[in-house]
Amino acid sequence: MIDEKMAEKIHWARELTTFVKHFCCYSMTQIKPWLLTFVIALLGVQGACVSEVTTAGSGTADTIRKDTMTYKIQKTEEEWKQLLGEDAYRVLRQKGTERPFTREFETQWEAGTYVCKGCGQELFSSETKFDAGCGWPSFYQSMDKSKVKEIPDLSHGMNRVEVVCSGCGGHLGHVFNDGYGQPTGLRYCINGVSLGFVKKP
Repeated sequence: MIDEKMAEKIHWARELTTFVKHFCCYSMTQIKPWLLTFVIALLGVQGACVSEVTTAGSGTADTIRKDTMTYKIQKTEEEWKQLLGEDAYRVLRQKGTERPFTREFETQWEAGTYVCKGCGQELFSSETKFDAGCGWPSFYQSMDKSKVKEIPDLSHGMNRVEVVCSGCGGHLGHVFNDGYGQPTGLRYCINGVSLGFVKKP
């Protein structure tokens, strides 16, 4: 059950998410420096809210996300913890969310392939990565539709589409239809801590 205090946090996380989503539709070059600073501060609050809500309400999220697929890569929870470390485990295996603007891949533009940190499966090409201004690595498509699995996600009172690795079931992020100006019109918003990177030779 979600108590009144947690419900209030979810409400504000949703409001901040909506604000940031609309803000990111505009060109950063047209935003005054003081306003950009204000929005980045809001992003930090949003990340903290979403992180706390996701970890504290993981039981609710698990009951709403309908994923019955059996994945090729199987490990015990203890094995995943040893392999991934605390931060990656929380996101990949517990469906957490990292704070925006905190991972190197968000601003990385080298040519190469982004892979699942859990199992090494190829997920996204650097050729489809774009600057969405949202604070998380963004791509307009995956390398192949078989590489990721999309799952309806109604957790935390929101209607979203979760993206997981089809190899191990690791949580990657979500996909949205606000990839403005991109070939597919989609934005795969991916947690940087869920990814590894193989540089192009």
